Parts: sequence; structure tokens; C-alpha cells
Amino acid sequence: MKLNFRFAIVSDLHIALPETIWDHPSRFHLVEVSIPAFDSVLEHLTQLDLDFLLIPGDLTQHGEAANHKWLQNRLSQLPFPSYVIPGNHDVPVLIANEQSIGFADFPYFYQKFGYENPEQHYYNRQIFPGVRLIGLNSNSFDDQGQQIGRLDSQQFQWLEQQLAGIEDELVLVMIHHNVVEHLPNQSRHPMANRYMLENASELRTLLQRYGVKLVFTGHLHVQDVACADGIYDITTGSLVSYPHPYRVLEFNRDELGSESLQVVSHRVNSVPDFPNLQTLSRQWMGDRSYPFVLKLLTLPPLSLPLAQAQTLAPGLRDFWATIADGDAMLEYPHFPIHVRRYIEEYSAVNDGNPAFIDNHSTLLIG
Repeated sequence: MKLNFRFAIVSDLHIALPETIWDHPSRFHLVEVSIPAFDSVLEHLTQLDLDFLLIPGDLTQHGEAANHKWLQNRLSQLPFPSYVIPGNHDVPVLIANEQSIGFADFPYFYQKFGYENPEQHYYNRQIFPGVRLIGLNSNSFDDQGQQIGRLDSQQFQWLEQQLAGIEDELVLVMIHHNVVEHLPNQSRHPMANRYMLENASELRTLLQRYGVKLVFTGHLHVQDVACADGIYDITTGSLVSYPHPYRVLEFNRDELGSESLQVVSHRVNSVPDFPNLQTLSRQWMGDRSYPFVLKLLTLPPLSLPLAQAQTLAPGLRDFWATIADGDAMLEYPHFPIHVRRYIEEYSAVNDGNPAFIDNHSTLLIG
């Protein structure tokens, strides 16, 4: 059956009304632009005849009820359906406190945006004939009430039952944590592993068994397309972090059954109080990069002595911004050879050749 539809992804909005903005000198997020940037994106998207919008988590700054209510109201005004899932920032605590809603509260804010059953943090929706969206919750809590990125056994059982009951429909999956590595050794690196779903390989095995090939994630604040076990994980950067991106995608299945997904990325270049948002935001990230880069250099696998790391770190000021931009090419010819080789592993290279698929590409799905 032929199939064609167009949709958008905007991720990690971190919506923060002015009175809720959490200020800290080292924060990476430019939450001051969250609302005007989102308004700018929606102004564009409402002109495109979209079929739906996906928002894969971190809808709010820190799970504030006022910010959830603002977003609930804004989404209700759109001319196309929107579907959301919770990120770690949306449900940071199990029980509500003076700042954040409780874990159980989240679906009640978004009953029109996927959660028709607000007693459950995940859902299966036919968004139109031939296409299903499964929204998963990757936020769990351990015995001490600490948040972890993991699918619990109950959700796994539910997911397998849902997939087993789906026939002749395209299945899209949305989840906040990454299920395919987007960075070198991401699932084991001490800085990057928290962005991966703890049981990602188990989820990939299940999705592969039922022929699911498209997963949409957030959390990492990076523009990247990665593939493992025949599954594409398309992660979209944050609207409040450089380069303030969003995506418009078009799926096509022709008469012969060949399937493709066209990915086109856009970015917010300016908002009223930040007319040069791209320049300012890259500078903002660079100004806050030193502790991050120092940690990267001194932790395994590099494990550089602190003195050497302190010498090299200023040269990596734009390292994370370049990665966040997608399609990164990183060259540091003056660095020691082993450091240079490690840093260059973050470049967009496949089998020794540049592979620029993170922002603009057409993926052949099947």
C-alpha cells in the first residue's frame, strides 16, 4: 500500500515561563529563549500542511506545573495533532514537591497529546490509517527514588503485546533516551552513558523482532542519525541549546513497497531579544565548556594527567557545539596523536568516509 505523510520533530523544549527560570552561571540551556523559539518554530510549521508533530521529552525546564500547563494550552491551539512523552526534566521526582509535578501527574496534562489513558505513562495510537505511534516512558526510579533511564518489565511486556497485535501497519516509536549509540562507546562512557537507555539492547532486539525500524529520541541535545540492528535512531537537538534545531520529515512508500524517510533540519536563527541567536548561543556554550572538556580529557579512555588536560582544554572550546550541530568534522593536528585520534572519533565518518546524514538526508528504510 502506498503511503506518504509529513511530520515535524521539536525536542527538549525546556519550556520556562519567565517567573520560573532557574538561573545558574554554568547552565548550558538558554531557557530564556524557550517560549519565543517555540513560537517561531510553530509559526513555520503551521504553514507546512503537516500531519502531526512529535516532541520526544524534556518539555519543561524542571517539571514545573505552570510550564506544563502553558505547553498543554499552546499545543491545543495547533491545527495538527501533537504527541509527547516525558523526559527526565518533566518528571524529576516520584512525588510532587514545591517545584515539580509528580511522576503520576504527567499523563493528566497531556490527555489530548497521546495519553488518552492517563493512568499509564506509555501509549499506542493509530495516528492515521496504516501508521501507528508508540510513545514510551524511559523514566524509572530506583529504590532510593533516584531517576534512571530504563524501561521497566511491565512496560516491556505491554510493548511486546502491542507489537504482536499490529498487522500491516508502519510503527513509529518515540522515547526520550537514546536506543542506538550516537557518540563513541556511548553506552559505557562515564559521561555519555546516562543519555542511553540502560536496557537499549533489549529494546532493539524486541523492535527488530517485529520489524520496527524508526525510533525518535531526544535527551542528548545533538543532531544525529545513527543505525544499529537495522533500527534508525533519529535524535534531535534541543530547542534551547545550540544550534536550536528542529526537523521536518517526509515518509514515502511507493507502489513496489520501497520505503524512504526524507529528513530536513531547520534552526531558529533569531528571537526578539536575541537577534543573533546562533552566534550568541555558540559563544554561550563555548564559555561554559571548560569543565566539561576537562572531564572528558581526564576520564577514561584518555585518562590524561590534569596538567596536560588543562593545557589542551581551551583548544576544545567549540568541541561540543560542533558535535551538537550534527555532521561534525573534527581535526586537531597539533594535539598529541592519541588525543587527536580519540577526538576525531566523534566526527561524522563511516568506514573512513564522511557521512553527512545528521541534518539533511534521505534514509532508505526498506
